[in-house]
Amino acid sequence: MDSIYLIVWLVLLIVFAVAEAATVGLTSVWFAIGSLGALICALLGGNIWLQVGIFIVLSLVCLLALRPLAKKYLNSRVEPTNADRVIGQEAQVTQDIDNIQGTGSVTIGGITWTARSEHDTPIPAGAMVRVLRIEGVKVMVEKVKEEVK
Repeated sequence: MDSIYLIVWLVLLIVFAVAEAATVGLTSVWFAIGSLGALICALLGGNIWLQVGIFIVLSLVCLLALRPLAKKYLNSRVEPTNADRVIGQEAQVTQDIDNIQGTGSVTIGGITWTARSEHDTPIPAGAMVRVLRIEGVKVMVEKVKEEVK
């Protein structure tokens, strides 16, 4: 009966390792480590409850302790896209921006973008706005304060 547990932990280890290799997103490596710990426990003759406990504890410890470090060091670079270049730029409103009506557009560098007001205030066509961020296919903008001359 103990050899069945060895096979189960070995199969789980392989499944989690293959899933991790296929996703490369640090999704199941924690469970592969837990399976390895449980497999070692089974090899040393530990009972099934101890094996399951080691699997759960080791998986959770790895998940909670290593995931933040892995995210910090493995995925620390955010690659800007061409669209990110519009952030911070000023643009002219070509269609009245009204978040309630779901209307509005701006032209930035000759390209028309769907636009929404950051502060839910309507902005008339012809006004100058600053792009704050991109959400999906929309730019979030705020009206540029006009200088008094």
